[in-house]
Amino acid sequence: MIFITAKFPVKPEHADDWPQLSKEFTDACNAEEGCLFFQWARSLADPNEYVLIEAFKDDDAGGAHVQSDHFKKATAELPQYLQRTPDIINTKVDGWSELGEMAVK
Repeated sequence: MIFITAKFPVKPEHADDWPQLSKEFTDACNAEEGCLFFQWARSLADPNEYVLIEAFKDDDAGGAHVQSDHFKKATAELPQYLQRTPDIINTKVDGWSELGEMAVK
């Protein structure tokens, strides 16, 4: 699995609108065959920052994602709403592991 986390610093005047501004891209990504999830969360520490977590089943799925028309459209259109280039972490993992300290009994 390819696991990606990215921090998107949205311009303050667009922060409340980011879910709608990114909706078409988000929906298209979640519809990709190899996408396991593509989800946004708003930072509690900085209301102008959104954190994206996404996962793809393998390298082929990740490659298809960045070659898709909706990815190209988003990378052309969405930067106008950002303060700067997003920070990103991209890694390969075997999948989710259990957080034993928070085990539900």
